[in-house]
Amino acid sequence: MIPEVSIPLSLRWLQMRLTVRSIAAVVFALSLIGFAPSPAGDLRGFSAASAKAERDWEAKFRAIPSPDSLREYMRRLSARPHHVGSPYDKANAEWILAKFKSFGLEAQIETFDVLFPTPQERVVELVAPSKFVAKLQEPPVAGDPTSSQQAEQLPTYNAYSADGDVMAPLVYVNYGVPADYERLERMGVSVKGAIVIARYFGSWRGIKPKVAAEHGAVGCIIYSDPKDDGYTRGDTYPQGPWRPRDGVQRGSVMDMPVYPGDPLTPGVGATKDAKRLPIGEAQTITRIPVLPISYGDAQPLLAALAGPVAPEEWRGGLAITYHVGPGPGKVHLRVKSDWSLKPLYDVIARIPGSAAPDEWVIRGNHHDAWVNGAEDPISGQAPLLEEARGLGQLLKQGWRPRRTIIYAAWDGEEPALLGSTEWVEAHADELARKAVAYLNSDTNGRGYLSVAGSHSLEQFINEVSKDVEDPETRLPVWKRAQLRAIADSSADARQDARQRANLRIGALGSGSDYTPFLQHVGIASLNLGFGGEDGGGIYHSIYDDFKWYTTFDDTAFVYGRALAQTVGTAVLRLAGAEVLPYEFNGLAETVGRYVKEVEKLLKDKQDDVRERNRQIDEGVFTATADPRETSVPPAKEEIPPFLTFAPLDNGLDALTRAADRYEKAYGKAQANGGAALARPEAGALNAILLRSERALTSDGLPRRPWYRHEIYAPGFYTGYGVKTLPGVREAIEQKNWKEADQQIAVVAKTLTAAADVITHAAEQLEKLVP
Repeated sequence: MIPEVSIPLSLRWLQMRLTVRSIAAVVFALSLIGFAPSPAGDLRGFSAASAKAERDWEAKFRAIPSPDSLREYMRRLSARPHHVGSPYDKANAEWILAKFKSFGLEAQIETFDVLFPTPQERVVELVAPSKFVAKLQEPPVAGDPTSSQQAEQLPTYNAYSADGDVMAPLVYVNYGVPADYERLERMGVSVKGAIVIARYFGSWRGIKPKVAAEHGAVGCIIYSDPKDDGYTRGDTYPQGPWRPRDGVQRGSVMDMPVYPGDPLTPGVGATKDAKRLPIGEAQTITRIPVLPISYGDAQPLLAALAGPVAPEEWRGGLAITYHVGPGPGKVHLRVKSDWSLKPLYDVIARIPGSAAPDEWVIRGNHHDAWVNGAEDPISGQAPLLEEARGLGQLLKQGWRPRRTIIYAAWDGEEPALLGSTEWVEAHADELARKAVAYLNSDTNGRGYLSVAGSHSLEQFINEVSKDVEDPETRLPVWKRAQLRAIADSSADARQDARQRANLRIGALGSGSDYTPFLQHVGIASLNLGFGGEDGGGIYHSIYDDFKWYTTFDDTAFVYGRALAQTVGTAVLRLAGAEVLPYEFNGLAETVGRYVKEVEKLLKDKQDDVRERNRQIDEGVFTATADPRETSVPPAKEEIPPFLTFAPLDNGLDALTRAADRYEKAYGKAQANGGAALARPEAGALNAILLRSERALTSDGLPRRPWYRHEIYAPGFYTGYGVKTLPGVREAIEQKNWKEADQQIAVVAKTLTAAADVITHAAEQLEKLVP
């Protein structure tokens, strides 16, 4: 049993047997490790008087969310398949709308029309050296009532795959990422004119056909290997939570690192009268046909391959010898889709602000799913509804937020972040003027709070998480996350978790609805959810349903309640603060880490090339001990040039000094109970602070101008995975030295612009202090 559980369980056992005096001693000891609530006057952005009132409302709110309500929301919303364009998708949107209204919130549905292809023909068959036809179907499971709703289920497919009908030799490419193709090249294996088969994981699925096409492949098959997502991980469904033999992961293969949302309306909302590109001009649709299959269907295909034995780290969990190919296996792949427009239903609820109605706090989670989607996304959507219900109850008790609160249930997230992207693009100008922050969730499970997002909100969310109780350990969720970091991290990270005032939050790439807010408009954003003790392999399958979730995940819905308490508290606090609670020292320190990383990245590349060239000069040709790889002497490379990072270092220095000045001014403003924060002139300060995240954006990244944030972006070849300082980092990774030099200047200019905004905010804050 892990320490995070065993320590508090033993404390609860002791408390039943201790005297009142001993219990008091235990509570005092726990307060020393962060168990006791923070004092009322320490809320960032609040004067002492308003902080006390805020804490009272927050305590009332956190008592409201109910596991029973969460269970019933999930039962209703996941009762039938509800993909984009389906009858139950619309019915769910209308039900959510009615719920928002019943809670006392103003609400409406905003509709968009988007390109969403659905499959008409799907074929994967082995034609040589023997015949095998893939099932391409997930069977129902006895005792799981919704798994048999086959007439309403989307078939197993990859959305935004190009149509195609190809027959070609098969080549196994491991995870299908660029490094795998480099390894194949060293082995003397080409995929030109071939169909590749790649296993899930290693990158976002849309990267696999993208890289395959770049190397000349004519088709792509993606399968779930049991080593990653099946019986080698544990018992398979229905005996256990892991992916069964015939389970298939659906999903989009749109090239979302170029831009998400409707492929035909990049940069503008997909309203009925929007100007649309011809399908043939849409950049984000794959160039080759793609289909996903189960490991049951994959085994005969992989077993038909000869050629080199796959490297050890490429071998999965199937009971075969993994060969790379090509030959003798030959495969026929056919994909044909209906490429019509489908309607989206975004459900938008509002609570108008009493003092600053034109400052918006936005909270979202999507409601659409690939099939029934109990875990993804209803485990996150249900807590959002409970938050809205809780705020409705506070409204009846006389609470009013200072700022406007917007609750959004997005449609179309699964195919391509459709609903959130189209809404953001349609409201981009207004959001740029008004949005304070966007808080996102998607899936939720059992275990530890995970947070990633804008580092100007790092301290804020740390403070929130200290005020929410973990339902199993009774520690603050912050303390449980800290203990896990200490137990599971590297030595440096453990020391960081012990000594740093705030736990670090991750950086955001892509994969959920925060993307258009953060990376297109520049709105400070957070993505939150619990997990870590809820492993399972039903992602994007028919088995992601109420039966699976209530058997293997947050079965008592207590972590759903914890998510509602955490995010709801954050919404309340952001909406009620007299001064927006951004903190910039953590941002500057984190950006400084990123700057050091890209400087080291270049040095490592220079050192690697020098060492490789030295080996070539000395006659050492093998880059690997693997005898299957070619021993042809490689050509010497030019050593990467020296790049001048001085502009980047200067921009970072300006940001650091501005952040320090702001923090000193804020410390002075806290004197006398924070009376300065409550002055009417604080409104002008907030207007400046609103621009701080926007200042970190530019005209757009190279080859993908839709992505405008210069600190965080999804990687061009990682998809979901984040690249920090993406313009500089990816130019170095791709050995584009001229572009790297240009991007250093762009990021330096961006950091200086952000420093100017923060300095202006510091000057305004200094004026508030008598």
